[in-house]
Amino acid sequence: MAEEGYGKNWFSLKNILIYLVVGGLVYWLIYYLMAGNKGTSMYPTTSPAATTETQTGTMMEKMMVTLAAQNDSDETGTATLEEVDGKTVVTIALEGQSTGANQPAHIHTGACPTPGAVVYPLTNVVNGASETTLDVSLADLKAQLPLAVNVHKSAAESKVYVSCGDLN
Repeated sequence: MAEEGYGKNWFSLKNILIYLVVGGLVYWLIYYLMAGNKGTSMYPTTSPAATTETQTGTMMEKMMVTLAAQNDSDETGTATLEEVDGKTVVTIALEGQSTGANQPAHIHTGACPTPGAVVYPLTNVVNGASETTLDVSLADLKAQLPLAVNVHKSAAESKVYVSCGDLN
């Protein structure tokens, strides 16, 4: 009789283990499918890009441009180009800028260090920051390559480039 009781307990323990394994596999499968097999989490994040993507429901494309110092300016940074609702938002983050500087920025034809004509004027860089929304998609912008983001010393000294980066 004791063996029957022992067998029943073992059978119950065996069932519990099977349920745990099957349950874990089902959970993993649901998680994998919900995350879209893209390596992203199905749980919301608090980053601005993730919030915007969730709100618009569209896939956003992004391009990062490294801005290198020119003419011994020590002004370096990044320009982020991100498509939002068919338009391109250009965000410049610059370090090494003089306090109170108000520097014109543009997207030019050609490449650094000597880009050509201005194609798209951008909002001036003030306190190291600038944001501009262009009425052109990122794909249309890429079709115009070669292009470069360029920051000038000032409106009065627009021929002096302090920072430049090529769009790729």
